[in-house]
Amino acid sequence: MKLFKNGSLFFLISLIFVNCIEKKKDNPEDYVKILNNETEQKVDVLINDQIFTSYLYRDNIPVLKKTVLYPIVASNGVTITRGFPLETRPGERTDHPHHIGAWFNYGDANGIDYWNNSDAINEEHKHKMGIIRHDQIIEIIDGNSKGELLVSANWLKPDGEILLKEKSKFIFYSQTNQRMIDRIATLTAEKEHVLFNDNKEGAFAIRVARQLEHPSDHPVKLSDMHGKETDVPVLNNEGVSGNYLSSEGIEGMDVWGKRAKWIALDGVINNKEVTVVIFDNPKNVGYPTYWHARGYGLFAANPFGQNVFSEGKESLNYSLKAGDSVTFKYRILIIDGEKNKKKIESEYQKFIKEN
Repeated sequence: MKLFKNGSLFFLISLIFVNCIEKKKDNPEDYVKILNNETEQKVDVLINDQIFTSYLYRDNIPVLKKTVLYPIVASNGVTITRGFPLETRPGERTDHPHHIGAWFNYGDANGIDYWNNSDAINEEHKHKMGIIRHDQIIEIIDGNSKGELLVSANWLKPDGEILLKEKSKFIFYSQTNQRMIDRIATLTAEKEHVLFNDNKEGAFAIRVARQLEHPSDHPVKLSDMHGKETDVPVLNNEGVSGNYLSSEGIEGMDVWGKRAKWIALDGVINNKEVTVVIFDNPKNVGYPTYWHARGYGLFAANPFGQNVFSEGKESLNYSLKAGDSVTFKYRILIIDGEKNKKKIESEYQKFIKEN
């Protein structure tokens, strides 16, 4: 009888041990490591030594007129961002070279365009274009399941003077079957009053991979096997599977120019389903934000462009006095699998409670 009890105890302990191992496999505590590479002017964000994203602050790439997060990789290993124009992949669109990775800027601050600037701008328009340049890395924090990067940058006028100073905190999360990026950006007017004239070109944005676009109804320009632009004379939607869904229940390309607390975009990349969501925050100007979300892969929240999106029924023309600041808080949620409105809404409630 004693041997039986001991054997039962051994069996129970073994069972608990196995369950713990399985639980650890299902819920790994991923380590987020953040490394500054001054030579290449980037900060790599690694999860268990694999790239999640990089903060690029390079000033020696003509097309890069702002700081960006690029690439962005889901926990299932698929890259959700477009490669063009930095690392063009076969079969992707070659439009809008200023759409790189994920970024935060705007198309009209005191008449200066920080959105459209790239090496594709004609000489006669360059005097209207602003540049956002990295200033310094303030803090880096590594950790289990979460890492933080605090940076500063300057919004430069065409003459090189600072219009706005920016301080942005990025928080990178890794959880079971999902990853998240928070961007908490504070803009401070430097020496003059700054007016954000209502404009559709803004503001918190990501340019997604070709597979996450909506199917086109007309021919498009795509890159060939060598990464060069080529005309596609016939409609080609091979592998294109994206579909938007807003918190208000609107789907597809109808989400453009509508207000919503969040929008989700899902599709299939390399036979793996993935969902990308952007959350607005109740503390942000213009909440719930309008969305500049296009079927060709531009996915952006724009709190400023109210006159355009409402067809003149509303206007904002947000302004900052010299020395004043405004803060914006957004989250990108990347989930392995197709979109689930109930799960997304649950994650959204967590986000607004945390922030």
